[in-house]
Amino acid sequence: MTATAKKLRHNQPENDWRLFLRLMPYAKRNLKMLGVAMVFLIPSAMASAMQPVLIGQAVSLVRREKSTWPIFQQVSITQGMHMLVGLLLALLIGRLLLDVTQVYLVQKVGQRVTAAIRMDLFEHVTSLAVRFFDRTPVGKLITRLTSDVDALGEVFSTGAIGIVGDLVSIVAMAILMFTQQWQLAILLSVMLIPMTGLIVYFQKQYRTANYEAREELSGLNAMLQENISGINVVQLFRREHLNSQQFREVNRRYIKEVDRTIWFDSAVSASLEWVSLAAIAIVLWVGGNFVTKGQIDTGILASFIVFAQKLFEPLRQFAEKFTAIQAGFTAIERVGDVMNEPIEIKDTTKVAPPAVQDTIGEICFEHVWFGYKADEFVLRDLNFVIQPGEKIALVGPTGAGKSSIIRLLSRLYEPTQGRILIDGIDIRDLPQAELRRKVGIILQDGFIFAGDVKSNIALGERYPLSQIQAAAAQTNVDKLIEQLPEGYDTLLRERGTNLSGGQKQLLAFARAAVRQPKILVLDEATSSLDVGTEALIQEALERMLVDRTAIIIAHRLSTIRGVDRILVLKRGELLESGNHEELLSKNGLYASLYKLQLLGS
Repeated sequence: MTATAKKLRHNQPENDWRLFLRLMPYAKRNLKMLGVAMVFLIPSAMASAMQPVLIGQAVSLVRREKSTWPIFQQVSITQGMHMLVGLLLALLIGRLLLDVTQVYLVQKVGQRVTAAIRMDLFEHVTSLAVRFFDRTPVGKLITRLTSDVDALGEVFSTGAIGIVGDLVSIVAMAILMFTQQWQLAILLSVMLIPMTGLIVYFQKQYRTANYEAREELSGLNAMLQENISGINVVQLFRREHLNSQQFREVNRRYIKEVDRTIWFDSAVSASLEWVSLAAIAIVLWVGGNFVTKGQIDTGILASFIVFAQKLFEPLRQFAEKFTAIQAGFTAIERVGDVMNEPIEIKDTTKVAPPAVQDTIGEICFEHVWFGYKADEFVLRDLNFVIQPGEKIALVGPTGAGKSSIIRLLSRLYEPTQGRILIDGIDIRDLPQAELRRKVGIILQDGFIFAGDVKSNIALGERYPLSQIQAAAAQTNVDKLIEQLPEGYDTLLRERGTNLSGGQKQLLAFARAAVRQPKILVLDEATSSLDVGTEALIQEALERMLVDRTAIIIAHRLSTIRGVDRILVLKRGELLESGNHEELLSKNGLYASLYKLQLLGS
């Protein structure tokens, strides 16, 4: 994880300012661009603030009042109006150019910040232990990586910098108002105070509602992802109507929370509109009295009428941008929840014992206890040693802990107690990349990524095509690949939907073969294959298992009769150990399982 990503992590609730500061490391990467955008704010604000003054000057010029600037007093009304129109046009064009440039720069910074946060979040999520994914729906993670991160970008692209611009505009107009007439300026300034408080109140309510809305959106996405992934089961068991009802209820809750955010957002806009009209009315009433008493000119009154309208425009924009920032703060909290997840399994910083150059393949479990939950152990005090080159089978009823042993050996989980050694080295002291090179695992379901065949075998490693072809030949998958339209360059669809289950499994064997691991693990790797494909796999296995340590999990006990040793498990405990004949002679759990399978066949 990068240093800036760590800034997003937090343990205690934080106020808005502290939440904003956690984004600053990302903004610092684009300081130059942000600086230029900030510089453009001042002339743009001044150009906007000057418009009411020029309109007031037009009125004063027509009425030939004493508040008319000296430059206009020396020319005719027609000439003066032409000069004022030219000034207004120049201000509008200048402000347009400044605003376009500033918006472009700010949007660009926002997109860069969004991309950087999304990259850090993706790297963090893919580094988390499998335990995290066991309890977190995929749809919720997708929401974090997409809409939540996009909301973070809005903090910069339309939020923070825009709010600074609005504040600069308000200050610039306030300065010009006080230079025109201080009583009316105070009157308008005082009206800003309660309005600002009202905006802050409504935005806090919006923040709460927005957090709930995003939580409901996460649930909505999670249900959508689950139904799409399990569409076969949904349709086979005719659950379309029931699932639609469940989805409708989740969707209803989401819309309810969204409606709350809309209400609070609308309340701000309506309040600002009302106060803006009230300000104009008050300025007309008070300023009109000043005009009748001869205290101010009509041109100054005209300026303040426009000021009353324009002064609340930045406040209205401020409220809209504040809404974007509140949504961004909600996203920071939600993204921070994920970034705060500790990376349980990581490479140790201590120096590992000197490793043997060539892996020999010895595996040792020393008093290993493990549970997916803290108080529920699925493995209990496991002690065994697998000698280099030995072929071991793990056998036991469902829930005995066979797959858990594989997950611990490949370090997808950490043991609760005890340790696992490969060639005398604790696997926690081995870099994960090195561990995965030593141990090749073939699962029952060979997942296929969208891409060509050779990339699905190499999986990111830089193997030459000749080595990939050799692995394919070793695992009898080369004939299958040659039959594909473009051979090794044939594009496979997501999850390999244009391949059969047996073909996908053959590719999984090729993946393991190309890496040439010294330890090979097969977790029900042949259980779903047809007879013809299984024969090809068994022939390939005979070649792959030569001079390799092997751990085989198989429910069909007839397929493991030839292994060197069978470990029999029950409820996480090692009950029996021996070869096929020895275990049958003991007449224990293995013998019972074997006889049941014979009867079943």
